[in-house]
Parts: sequence; structure tokens; C-alpha cells
Amino acid sequence: MKEKAEQLEADFQEIKAQFQMEATFKFVDQIKKVAIFVSKEPHCLLELLWEWQSGDLMADISLVVSNHETSREFVELLGIPYYYIPVSKDIRKQAEEQQIKVLQEHDVDVIVLARYMQILTPNFVETFKNKIINIHHSFLPAFIGAKPYERAYHRGVKLIGATSHYVTNDLDEGPIIEQDISRVDHRDNVEAMKKIGQSVERNVLARAVKWHLEDRIIVYGNKTIVF
Repeated sequence: MKEKAEQLEADFQEIKAQFQMEATFKFVDQIKKVAIFVSKEPHCLLELLWEWQSGDLMADISLVVSNHETSREFVELLGIPYYYIPVSKDIRKQAEEQQIKVLQEHDVDVIVLARYMQILTPNFVETFKNKIINIHHSFLPAFIGAKPYERAYHRGVKLIGATSHYVTNDLDEGPIIEQDISRVDHRDNVEAMKKIGQSVERNVLARAVKWHLEDRIIVYGNKTIVF
């Protein structure tokens, strides 16, 4: 299989040069290694683990990294290594150095931020360019940044949503992969909105991760094309 793949790539070089193409070959037997980052709220992590266990997420979930111990027990029950790496403003650089070290040790292909509530430094983002997928709990570009449900509630919105995107150095402004919404009304307080939104978040993130693993996404400028 490896020899056939190499021959296919070699045969394609002439066509690639003729049309001045950028081309990358991906094969279905190449299972990607995934690292999941999570903070306190586990709903997106649990969705990814469920999809993985059921065979719907074709990946090798190599490790889970968290700045909290909250999810350790159920992650380790599945035989997945769990790395607790605390993060604060004063030790962010050292924490990211430790994160990068374990990611490189596991040779990961993609990092999924499953409600990981820390801002990544430019060095980290550039190290894994177009390999970090985030879920933001609003229908971007609305309510960028912190506490979007609270802001949505005070604004009196009739729809709330979630957005999965690639991470760039511009907060919540990377290429959008997938989005979805759910209706809310005046009867829903902030906590109700969060509950409704969590269901949207986990489904949106799971779809985005699947599409990335299946190599269905092309990043073009600050947009994506999903096949």
C-alpha cells in the first residue's frame, strides 16, 4: 500500500507542475492522532469520547490535556493518558512548553479545544497552524470572547448558537468550519441558555472534528471550503 501511494504521488508531479498546483495526498488508512484540551465543563469532551467509542470518530485519541482535574477519572477509565497542566498568567509560557512537549511526544496531528478556556499564545498557535480546532459558544461573529451567553441574554437574542473554527492569533476569528443555532425566548434565563447551547456546542464540534479527520476541509484565506 505504501509503495502504491508513493507511486501515485510521483505520477501526479507532472500534472501538479503543469497547473502550478498545491497538492497533498491523504489516504483512508492513515488514522490521525488527536489531543483534546478541556477545562471544567466536560460536555464537548464527552461527546467526542462517545463518538470515538461508537466508531463514528475515526481517530486515535492519544491524550487529554486539562488545567483542571475534573475529567481525569472517566478519561483514564478509557485508557487515555490524562495530563494535568495548570495554567495562569504568570506561568503560561512554562505551561505551554510542557504542553508542546507532550504533544510532540505523542506526535499528534490535530488539537481539539473542547471548551478549553485559555487563550493560546502566538508561539503555540504557529507551532500547530491549522491544526487547532476550537468550539466557541456563540454564533460568530456575534459575541466574540468571554461570557457570550450572559451577553446574549442581556441583548435579548432569539437565537443562540455555536461555532467551530480553526484557531488563529485573532481571538475567535479563525476560519469557520461549522455552525448551528437553537431558538430561545424571554422565558430562558442565562442558565437555560447555557443548557440549550451546550447541546449545540457538542454537535457542532463533533461535526467539525469529523470533517477535519476525513480531510474534507480546505482552508482558503480566512474561510474554509468543506466538501
